[in-house]
Amino acid sequence: QVQLVESGGGLVQAGGSLRLSCAASGRTFSSYTMSWFRQAPGKEREFVAQITWSAGFTFYADSVKGRFTISRDNAKNTVYLQMNSLKPEDTAVYYCAAKVGISYSGSSRSYNYWGQGTQVTVSS
Repeated sequence: QVQLVESGGGLVQAGGSLRLSCAASGRTFSSYTMSWFRQAPGKEREFVAQITWSAGFTFYADSVKGRFTISRDNAKNTVYLQMNSLKPEDTAVYYCAAKVGISYSGSSRSYNYWGQGTQVTVSS
């Protein structure tokens, strides 16, 4: 059974940084794509970034490009989201998600497995 456990959220001032972690277990993830999504109050869940587990190909939403970096540590089965130059509009619950296959998808419906989410709050 696949388990995804996020950590690293918190409260930070605008311009600050946070690093989120997603510990994955229960499967060999070499053929998976891992992504981060976020959901702000009253808004739909939106795609943030993705990485293919084996080759490490990445893709970002325009809103975070140049500020966020997604990476993975194969030995630790962990995916990271380094968030720099944070803005108040980045405030949301951030979710780690996994899907079988290495094609790009920014749709939450494509993802089979989800973590419980971690809150990120950016104050102005």
